[in-house]
Amino acid sequence: MLSEKVKEFAKGPNFAVLTTLLQGGHPAAQVMWVDCDDEVLLINTETHRQKFKNIQRDPRVTVTIWKSDDPYEYVEVRGTVVETLGGSRARQHIDKLALKYFGRLYDSSIIESERVILRISPLSNSSKPGG
Repeated sequence: MLSEKVKEFAKGPNFAVLTTLLQGGHPAAQVMWVDCDDEVLLINTETHRQKFKNIQRDPRVTVTIWKSDDPYEYVEVRGTVVETLGGSRARQHIDKLALKYFGRLYDSSIIESERVILRISPLSNSSKPGG
């Protein structure tokens, strides 16, 4: 279950870093858009991307979300990708995220493969107040 603080950060216009594990065990981190429902974090990506290949092999991830107006205030969720959702649901979700972050729909001309939503179930939540 996500803490209220994590939900607040994920629902706001705050960026996140998704950390996955490469085949050799090294972490790989990317800045991402983030969302959530009451139970899980939601990250939207494409199936050709390395992060998606990483989670197919090893679903353990860490997501760090920082406040857009104070990067020293952040939350961290260590968890597991428990499900991926594709199709029209993932396509609609990327539009929702684009509206949240940029105020416009997502440019479908830049989609290279299938959009998918990563559903990340938390193992632990922690937060850090301003620095």
